[in-house]
Amino acid sequence: VSTQSTGKAESTMASFSEMLSRPRRNRKSPIIREGLRETFLTPAHFVLPLFIHDKEGNVPVTSLPGRSRLSLAGMMEEVEGAIADGVHMIEVFPATDDALKTAMAEESYNPEGLVQRAIRMLKGKWPQLVVVTDVALDPYNADGHDGLVDENGVILNDETIEILCKQAVSHAEAGADIIAPSDMMDGRVAAIRRALDTQGFSDVSILSYTAKYASALYGPFREALDSAPREGGEKPIPPHKRSYQMDPANRREALRECALDESEGADFMMVKPAVPYLDVIMALREHSSIPIAAYHVSGEYSMIKAASLNGWIDERSVVLEQLMSIRRAGADLIFTYFARDAARWLAEDAAKSSFQARF
Repeated sequence: VSTQSTGKAESTMASFSEMLSRPRRNRKSPIIREGLRETFLTPAHFVLPLFIHDKEGNVPVTSLPGRSRLSLAGMMEEVEGAIADGVHMIEVFPATDDALKTAMAEESYNPEGLVQRAIRMLKGKWPQLVVVTDVALDPYNADGHDGLVDENGVILNDETIEILCKQAVSHAEAGADIIAPSDMMDGRVAAIRRALDTQGFSDVSILSYTAKYASALYGPFREALDSAPREGGEKPIPPHKRSYQMDPANRREALRECALDESEGADFMMVKPAVPYLDVIMALREHSSIPIAAYHVSGEYSMIKAASLNGWIDERSVVLEQLMSIRRAGADLIFTYFARDAARWLAEDAAKSSFQARF
């Protein structure tokens, strides 16, 4: 080795020896890493979405491996398992029979409707279970939109809100703990708050879908509920929901929606989808003290499942990493179809001692 080469090596080593800040020192052992962990994920952060139908038996959803449309009996069995896993919050979504779908979505506020009966069953057996209900018209609307559609294909805002208020009150009467309007109509949070308070339900919370984007990731969900916009009838029907759901290009607009929902009395605010919109979750967290929820949607679930079933990724590791990233961005609650799996994986991890790990 030449004297010149040796000199360069010694010079490089000398510069390293003068390095005062070495972040790796804080990552050198499992115990230190555990002690310095900034973000935590527990089953208490999860809400389990469930698809239900008014038929016998459970029907698997092809695009959501492991998920099914549940009968009411199947719903009760699934919730019992979720409670055992430590998941104590659920949201129900109905797959409504086509015969009950109308242009005015009257079935949405039927006191003997599927959702209303499901709420009574759940709260009758588990009073302490937190039941969240979706408030929107697409499961009941013959046109497949979250709002009423006029003869020109325009989604009617104020007329829709009148129906949403009836729907919300019917859910509260059945025993719902949290009403979650996902429709994205302007002014619906204030209107629903007034309707609930007027009927004596001031303790029922509102979780507003504040920043619900017109995403391409909702396909499996719409298959599960058969709730996509329906074209081909007597009137023109928009094939998408971009006139009321948000443009994926926009973040500042979410802050405007955030300010409005907060002023109208929302108790929680939702960002949907989750992982592609971590910046939006973080922006809402920085601009509001109201709890933030994020919906890890059907397309996010299906992509992980498909890659896992093909052996391309490790499902457990990817799911927990994504859920942790949602929490790190600022979400307090996460709606996820992985809720039960993640709860079990976290319990398994909690049983392991970092003291026993070598690296």
